Amino acid sequence: MDVVPVALGERSYDIVVGRGARHELARVVAEGVPSARRAAVVTQEGIGIEVDPGLPVDVFVVPDGEEAKSLAQVEALCRGFAAAGLSRADVVVAVGGGVVTDLAGFAAASFHRGTAYVNVATSLLAQVDAAIGGKTGVNIPEGKNLIGAFWQPRAVLCDTEALETLPAREWASGRGEVAKYALLGIESGRGGPPSADDPIEMQVAQCAAIKAAVVAGDEREGDRRMLLNYGHTLAHAIEASAFGDADADLRHGEAVAIGLIFAALLAERMGRIDEAAVEHHRRVVEAFDLDGHLPRGLNAEKLVSFMARDKKAQGDLTFVLDGPDGLEAIRGIDSADVVATLADMERMAPWNDGPF
Repeated sequence: MDVVPVALGERSYDIVVGRGARHELARVVAEGVPSARRAAVVTQEGIGIEVDPGLPVDVFVVPDGEEAKSLAQVEALCRGFAAAGLSRADVVVAVGGGVVTDLAGFAAASFHRGTAYVNVATSLLAQVDAAIGGKTGVNIPEGKNLIGAFWQPRAVLCDTEALETLPAREWASGRGEVAKYALLGIESGRGGPPSADDPIEMQVAQCAAIKAAVVAGDEREGDRRMLLNYGHTLAHAIEASAFGDADADLRHGEAVAIGLIFAALLAERMGRIDEAAVEHHRRVVEAFDLDGHLPRGLNAEKLVSFMARDKKAQGDLTFVLDGPDGLEAIRGIDSADVVATLADMERMAPWNDGPF
């Protein structure tokens, strides 16, 4: 097992990476939540991963899909916790991907104004990003993750054995985040940036170590942690524009891959990077078997509206962009540049049949 520490003083915890990491659950609960006498396990129907927290358990099954990340589901979970007799001294265990860890973490943060939780991450997306760092939350029609809390888990268990049964599209969702980490230019302490050629355990540990280092220095996204949102401003806007659309078929990491190419093209338009840097972004995205083309049927005005509500924004358009000094958050970007970059991406799309 590879153990990656998240150094946050009295809120510090470990990320355990490796095959069979879920079997560490009883130990980390006993050590991290010694007061617990009962556990609430939150999962989804198709996860199929059994865990043993070493305590009496109540299991709560939430719906599949991003729609599960709602205030209605938070209320349903908290009412279930109360009916089961869960106390503030007990523990919530999230078993699943990013939807489950985001939702269960926010329910834990809300129940009794803060109940301990542990993440057992079963998807690549959760293992390299979503389950780490204590950002919990749910969606509303106005935007993704606009309601939530910073609430650190007591441990994160990244069992790479669980990845063996992931569908291809779920692999793509996680690879979008790995591609992001490969482009951040942040040292992991475990060799170079993540590569598609590395063993999966190494990729997960490298990404986890990068995120742990950033979170330790900026827990509540005051500055440096914004870099972890590279490619996400457009990605979240694409996801938000499809909210409630049963025909929309784009995983989070696939949207991030598109957002990474968009961010590179926007930075090039603003004179921050050159064409060679844009091509580097394309090569990294393609190495992870991802498509960076803009999907058909998007509305530029609607996307800009969602991007203006992004959590990094302060009444303006804010993007994490590459530049001569590396990545940084740039505020006050002209919407005309954003629209023009979207139009450039549409012209490059293989399906192109006209302007926005």
